[in-house]
Amino acid sequence: MPHFRFRAVEPQTVQNLSKPLTDSLQSLMNSPREDFTFEYIYTTFYAEGEVTAAYPFVEVLWFDRGQEVQDKVAAIVTEQVKGIVGQDSNVAVIFTALSPAGYYDNAQHY
Repeated sequence: MPHFRFRAVEPQTVQNLSKPLTDSLQSLMNSPREDFTFEYIYTTFYAEGEVTAAYPFVEVLWFDRGQEVQDKVAAIVTEQVKGIVGQDSNVAVIFTALSPAGYYDNAQHY
């Protein structure tokens, strides 16, 4: 934990971001390197009955660390994604706060 899900980017983009994002976010999020996960999700977007292009969408599932840390994480993720896909691209970063009591590793919740 934390878990990053990427949509509307190439799988290689997620692979290339996994190390620098972990490097940049590990101390800010106070989370061990081995707890970071990165997932590529193949997605097709539609508008008006047609397939359409979409801008990068990053979902962050985590234990809430407060607004200040969240703002910093969003800025770092946005900066690094734009560094690969282009500065003119919009990047959406969405946070989902998980409850430690509802998150289990090997049948043990946090």
